[in-house]
Amino acid sequence: MPQLLHPVSRRGFLAGAAATGALIVLHPFSARAQANQAHLRIMETTDIHVNVLPYDYYADKTNDTMGLSRTASLIDAVRKEAANAMLIDNGDLLQGNPMGDYIAYEKGLKDGDLHPIMKGMNLLGYECSTLGNHEFNYGLSFLDKVLAGANFPFVCANLIRGTELAANPRDDKLYLKPYVILDKKIKDGSGAEQPIRIGIIGFVPPQIMVWDLKNLEGNVKTRDIVEAAKAWVPQMKEEGADIVIALSHSGIDVRQGDMMENASFFVAGVDGIDAVFTGHQHLVFPSKKDFQSLEGVDTQKGTLQGKPAVMGGFWGSHMGLVDLMLERDGSKWKVVSATSEARPIFERVDNKNKPTVPDDKRIIAALEQDHQATLAYVRRPVGKTSAPLYSYFALVADDPSVQVVSQAQTWYLRDILKNTRWKDAPLLSAAAPFKVGGRNGADYYTDVPVGDIAIKNVADLYLYPNTVRAVEITGAEVKEWLEMSAGIFNRIEPGKADQALINTDFPSYNFDVIDDVTYKIDLSQPPKYDAKGGLANAGANRVIDLMFDGKPIDVKQKFVVATNNYRAGGGGNFPDINASKIIYEAPDTNRDVIVRYIVSQGTINPSADDNWSFAPLPGTSVVFETGAKAKDFITEVKSLKIEPAGEGEAGFAKYRILL
Repeated sequence: MPQLLHPVSRRGFLAGAAATGALIVLHPFSARAQANQAHLRIMETTDIHVNVLPYDYYADKTNDTMGLSRTASLIDAVRKEAANAMLIDNGDLLQGNPMGDYIAYEKGLKDGDLHPIMKGMNLLGYECSTLGNHEFNYGLSFLDKVLAGANFPFVCANLIRGTELAANPRDDKLYLKPYVILDKKIKDGSGAEQPIRIGIIGFVPPQIMVWDLKNLEGNVKTRDIVEAAKAWVPQMKEEGADIVIALSHSGIDVRQGDMMENASFFVAGVDGIDAVFTGHQHLVFPSKKDFQSLEGVDTQKGTLQGKPAVMGGFWGSHMGLVDLMLERDGSKWKVVSATSEARPIFERVDNKNKPTVPDDKRIIAALEQDHQATLAYVRRPVGKTSAPLYSYFALVADDPSVQVVSQAQTWYLRDILKNTRWKDAPLLSAAAPFKVGGRNGADYYTDVPVGDIAIKNVADLYLYPNTVRAVEITGAEVKEWLEMSAGIFNRIEPGKADQALINTDFPSYNFDVIDDVTYKIDLSQPPKYDAKGGLANAGANRVIDLMFDGKPIDVKQKFVVATNNYRAGGGGNFPDINASKIIYEAPDTNRDVIVRYIVSQGTINPSADDNWSFAPLPGTSVVFETGAKAKDFITEVKSLKIEPAGEGEAGFAKYRILL
């Protein structure tokens, strides 16, 4: 587990220091610091994505896992217990929830206006930040207006103004300062104040030139992160920086390459850098779960190549904290030891999220107007649907709520890939139903009528904050992907009546439908894979008549499939679908893509195209349960013969399919 910094339990510390302010516990470094030593605590937030408040605007309800107003209580607690503390941010501030879209697209920023994220950050007294990739989603002029409202500097050493890279990175015409050197006073172990010069350098993923090409082309270029670090850090030391902190809006990957997206591990290896603050991947470091078994990565101590590092989750879920014991070496300071941790704002109790800290009421008050305006924005229509969006039959027939997700993913990726070597590759899209009753009850279904669609309706269509991915696979692998999905159905005996259709142990989110191919599922065959992806019946062949472009699919042909980060990363244990097949990692969530798609279309037509169905089994019927309101949509399902079969349990209705 991460090395804890206090000789009390984390829960006890948070409950005392954060909630009441009564319990102040010194870090062991503070107790040990001598007259020539000092303890410096550096706090990080990262990937806030405009989630200043603990509110999910898509779901239109509070959410205890997010909110800078909650992280603020952790920040306040550290400041109360520490003689020397500073607060920095690691980027991805301006986009990611409807408040960000409202400010950018609806309200706008006039000269002198403060963006909501800056209102919160200025109140908390940040000392520096860098740029994340999402800072560019609304264009450079919008970014400039936002940064003008910050009471603290932004730094970025690998974003170049114009279109030319200099031969030497130090000669680049940078968009922002590459670094700052802060002249500060810190208290040593005797209580005396001593001068120290703290250098802070920042980096953005070079891939912004792909992700936001339309906003950036001809205006800026990017340089390799590690190359920039190696050039600028020696200059920082030449200018007298005692310690150097890297704000790396870049994740952790130990596979080295040029123009790496996730380069923080190699940033840590740059001589002169003392601590690395990471982000971008929306993970936690140090961690019991993330980044395990990577050589040179110590997930218990929180080090990369021996240097202290931290990644503080996302949306304010954690505060990253690096503690440095500094020692005077003549007239300079040096780091002699360090610890690292990521402190959460919530805990899981009885399978529910329970907040461990209260809100900072200053932030709540400062953003009240923005909050109310955003609520009005998400509740207002952004487009229309010409067909109802419902998921009552999503497990038994092609479904409009899944269809619109696939349409949005295809629309998004077709534009992204048009300037790549995959521009002519056939593009498919995989999506699964999420709200289909089950353990969540008989009312847990998507149900959006014909007419207006509001942004908050998107939560009905896509429950999870996944991000879009593209994988490249063969026709044979498309077939196996669908064989795995077909495991949700029980084996059906031909000629027998009213057999249970759905295997309730199989998660609905693993029932992927792949659009732009057509196929049938032969229920008389046993499932080839079990619910955990294990090979159950090697000779089974449930997926039949698999066609692409009206012809039997070529098992050797390469296809690009739009999906999400969960599936592309190996989630669900689908055969041969894992991170090695990923060709594109989008910076955008599937939810955001759906909203953009609806806005772009004005009116969407999500009617199911019935690209998949069950193979006929004469004299055979199956039964399944769904929500009671399904009766309103039976006539919409054209590919099946469905009839009521009585009442189910706990408010569900039972239906029969004549195969």
